[in-house]
Amino acid sequence: MGHLGELEQLILFAVTALGDDAYGGAIRAHIEERSGRIVSSGAINTTLGRLAERRLVIGRVGPPVPGRAGRPRKYYALTPAGARDLQESYSTIRAMAGGVLRRLDALAEQES
Repeated sequence: MGHLGELEQLILFAVTALGDDAYGGAIRAHIEERSGRIVSSGAINTTLGRLAERRLVIGRVGPPVPGRAGRPRKYYALTPAGARDLQESYSTIRAMAGGVLRRLDALAEQES
């Protein structure tokens, strides 16, 4: 398993959630919708390329979209290796957070 950064995790979760509709713009919108985090298209595309090089996602070029100029969309799917890495990363976060969320909430409520 390789280490997954935060953006990589968000992208892999989005690819999983979007299924057959996982292309750059939809991934970006999904992340913004679910997390409130604004991510540039360039960051999404660079990260998708890195994830593809590591064989955690696989890309395919879709058919041209009627009325849309430019290159066809590239769609992504999670690979079994990507699923395993994401599962392990998520399990690690859950293990680290276990038992400390109540304390974390209390600390966050305190005034600086």
